[in-house]
Amino acid sequence: MSGDHHPRVGLYLDLRLPPGSRGADVYARTLDRVAAAEDRGLEAAWVTEHHGFADGYLPAPLTAAAAIAARTRTLRVGTAVVIGPMLPAETLAEQAAVVDLVSGGRLELGVGAGWRAEELARAGVEHRERYTILEHQLRRLPALWADGTVTPAPVQDPLPTWVGARGPRGARLAGRAGAGLLWLDPALLAPYAEGLAAGGWPAARGRLGGLVNVLLADDPDAAKAEVRTAARRNRESYRGNDEQARTPGDTTFPKLRVQTGEDAVAAVRAQLDELRGFPVTDVFCFADLGGLPDDVVERHLELVTDVLRPGLAGSTPQPVPARGVS
Repeated sequence: MSGDHHPRVGLYLDLRLPPGSRGADVYARTLDRVAAAEDRGLEAAWVTEHHGFADGYLPAPLTAAAAIAARTRTLRVGTAVVIGPMLPAETLAEQAAVVDLVSGGRLELGVGAGWRAEELARAGVEHRERYTILEHQLRRLPALWADGTVTPAPVQDPLPTWVGARGPRGARLAGRAGAGLLWLDPALLAPYAEGLAAGGWPAARGRLGGLVNVLLADDPDAAKAEVRTAARRNRESYRGNDEQARTPGDTTFPKLRVQTGEDAVAAVRAQLDELRGFPVTDVFCFADLGGLPDDVVERHLELVTDVLRPGLAGSTPQPVPARGVS
């Protein structure tokens, strides 16, 4: 990392339901945790989207974003991502505007093309058409708000938009649309820059954000034992139970690193140092893996706000006593 700029630090929420849990309890506890983390300095919360997962993976990100907005005051509320082609452009514009209004202008609208054919089929979308549909949506959204086709309009003008993309095609699309690129991969910087130029946008328009896959713990070795089962279950959920319904594609996140707060700061700073040319305005890590013990999750969240956030801002974090230590 260089200069005075530092990214906002956020949490990534997929709201999976651990075995034997009640959905209402998981949602209530998650909202409580986000509100408490905001009080400790959390700067953003991001929600995501999948459909038909046995573990209840969040299917309605803008609904969840509105709930988070209603429980918080200052943090940015992001979607990482809404599967754009599953919604008509007008519906996406309406729902995003409502979240921006509820939040008082705090929405970061991240959209993606999707990759699971079975999900897209639910909305009658051909898998091969998903990028074309997404780019058309991104071009239409500002006009829908500006000309009164969709009312009410969002608070922010322009509303910050992002494209989640893990390959060069999506990175170029993000650039052409003048959107932020919501994936931290040095290999995507050149195609993103090409897209910005092709869309007639100045390079200064570009910005990056995305997942830094760290889980913070006082004793990483002990936490790893708890993480393995939940992480394995999460990976299996992407594959699906029906062999015929599986969609080829890259379902992997960067490898999860279970680290102390200080080691996580060093690792994330090194990751960001590999990204040159565009500012990284946002980073986020999973809040939970679905099924982790409460004490592991809550300590992770404390270390995110009290160690990772100030560490990435360039200040020296204050020592955070381990749980049970006064």
